[in-house]
Amino acid sequence: MRLLLVTWALILLTVADSYAARTIQGIVRAVYDGDTILLATREENRLKVRLYGIDAPETAKPDTPGQPFGTISKRTLMYKIMGRQVSADIVDKDQYQRAVAVIRYAGRDINREMVAEGMAWAYRQYLQGPYASEYIDAENHARSRRAGLWRDANPQPPWEFRKPQRGGRHSGWQH
Repeated sequence: MRLLLVTWALILLTVADSYAARTIQGIVRAVYDGDTILLATREENRLKVRLYGIDAPETAKPDTPGQPFGTISKRTLMYKIMGRQVSADIVDKDQYQRAVAVIRYAGRDINREMVAEGMAWAYRQYLQGPYASEYIDAENHARSRRAGLWRDANPQPPWEFRKPQRGGRHSGWQH
C-alpha cells in the first residue's frame, strides 16, 4: 500500500512539474512573425516559442496572403529582440507543441509592448490572471491612439483571418 502511495505521489509530482511555470534564458535566433520566435538555450537546444496572450497579424505564406501589418509586426519584434539574450517565462504548451511564454528583455514585457504599440491583439481567448487586464488595457490604449494596426478603421483579427472561408481568400491553414 505504501509503495502504491509513493508511486502515485511521484506520478502527480511529475505531471505537475511538466506544467509548472519555469523561466528559460536564451538567444533569439529567428523571428517567424509578430508572435513566434526561435530561442537557442544554454543547453544548445532550439525552442520554438509562441508569445503568450497576444495574436499578431498573419504574415504571407507560400499558399496564403498576409494581413495588413503582418510584416511590420514581424519587423518590430525582430528589432526588439533578434539576436538578444531574453528570458521566456513559460506558462503553457500549445497544440503544436510550442512553448507559450512571456518574453522579457531588459526587464520589459515584450508581449505587452507588441500590443501597446498596435502590433498585436490581446488574445482574450487565452489570457488569464494579471496579464489579462494589462494586455487588454494596452490594446485599448493603442486603439484610442490609432497606433499600428489600429490605423485601419476595422482590422480583421488573425483568429478570424485563419478561419476557413467558403470562397474566401485563403485556404484555411492554421497558425
